[in-house]
Amino acid sequence: MPVPQTILTRKTKHALFLVLTIDSGGEDAVRDTLGDLGSLTNAVGSRAPDAALAAIVSIGSQAWDRLFAGPRPRSLRPFVAYEGEVHTAPATPADLLLHIKADRMDLCFEVGRLAMSALGDAVTVVDEVHGFRYFDLRDLIGFVDGTENPVGQAAVDAITVGDEDPAFAGGSYVAIQRYVHDLTAWNALPVSEQEAAIGRTKLDNVEMDDDVKPTNSHIALNVVEGADGTEIDVVRDNMPYGDASGSGERGTFYIAYSAGPDVTEQMLRKMFIGDPPGNHDRLLDFTTAVSGAQFFTPTVDFLANLPYAPDAEPQSADDPERDEPTRPRPSDGSLGIGSLH
Repeated sequence: MPVPQTILTRKTKHALFLVLTIDSGGEDAVRDTLGDLGSLTNAVGSRAPDAALAAIVSIGSQAWDRLFAGPRPRSLRPFVAYEGEVHTAPATPADLLLHIKADRMDLCFEVGRLAMSALGDAVTVVDEVHGFRYFDLRDLIGFVDGTENPVGQAAVDAITVGDEDPAFAGGSYVAIQRYVHDLTAWNALPVSEQEAAIGRTKLDNVEMDDDVKPTNSHIALNVVEGADGTEIDVVRDNMPYGDASGSGERGTFYIAYSAGPDVTEQMLRKMFIGDPPGNHDRLLDFTTAVSGAQFFTPTVDFLANLPYAPDAEPQSADDPERDEPTRPRPSDGSLGIGSLH
């Protein structure tokens, strides 16, 4: 198994999300930066080894064919927009996602600064969000976020592409949305109505029993089951963001890693269209999705040995000077998942 990027970390105190589009002619600079991001992160992280610095880069569907020749991840496709009777999940432009996280924002900032300096005018910034931990992992609406995340091997399994797409085994898919909260309207609700909208108690974070949990609660509509009735997990790494004055936007940056995009698409379909249709997520009456994009997160091995660019001519097979990219494998017989700190 190739080595994954360091997606699975403990919950850090800060995160920086950079959503980028690639400008015309910027492909070579992007390819160079993809190969260098790991070294940049290691250099910055060496200043504070205990801060759990990680930088994950992911690539969108349209950008993939601009950057690489050859095969592409089997399920990589653009983000699906959903327009319900009341609420809409928009699809917005995005070619690259940099998800940088650590216990110190200065480290996140420095990796982001170095990466953007390397990219220069090859990209345009679509969105930049500085996330922070809010009390005991709560969202700005006051409820604990990410309670249902799998842990341990279950988390690895939930986000890792396997034998179903062997050329890209070890990679992951990731979906993002930025939500803007109407905190004035939300905070005007009695706590009991807030709990009914979420499906969980606010103070002690206990999920309601199924026989009392509203069918339009956020939790009820976020459950996705496979054909055998087993719940399919994703790993969320959401972060609150915003300004204290309230003069700008405040909300949640939603980010979910998975072994395939079907699960997040089904979650969003249920939230915005409703299950059954019309029974939309009650939380959406107080928060608005303003962005939406989907990417593939390749392995460390892939980034270290990128495929040819689409316009590059491979050398002849009988050329003794041929330098063909290869995907190294661990020589010790391990699964190669040691980067999952």
